[in-house]
Amino acid sequence: MADSESAPSPPAPAPLSPRKENVTPIGSRIAELSASRTELMTRIQGLKQDLQSWRSKLDTQVKVYREELTDLKKSLNVEVEQLRSEFQELKSTLQQQQEDVTNSLKNLGLQDLSEDPKVATTNVTKEDSVEVPIPAAEDDKEGQS
Repeated sequence: MADSESAPSPPAPAPLSPRKENVTPIGSRIAELSASRTELMTRIQGLKQDLQSWRSKLDTQVKVYREELTDLKKSLNVEVEQLRSEFQELKSTLQQQQEDVTNSLKNLGLQDLSEDPKVATTNVTKEDSVEVPIPAAEDDKEGQS
């Protein structure tokens, strides 16, 4: 029995020690990942806020541009209407002047000359023409002799 007592006792199991060593690096890794996750979430939130801000600014700019375009369109429409009115006035004035010239020629008795084949006529416009007597070349020579 002395032999059994003098025999060395089996070594104490050391598996708990390696598990603790493995647990510690996993814990620090989890802490690192958590910190990284928190940092990423913060960056994502910042990017979301930046995106919302960008969209808001873009929407505001689009609204401003639409308002400017609407104002320009209104302004152009007013100018177009003014030009139409001015052209209508010019047309009326030209027609009145044309009628006045025709009446003046009639009052002078020149309307009968337009029936003479030796008298040429000049068209003022394609639609309306005023007959203005232009002496023929033969008439000029006779008048000078």
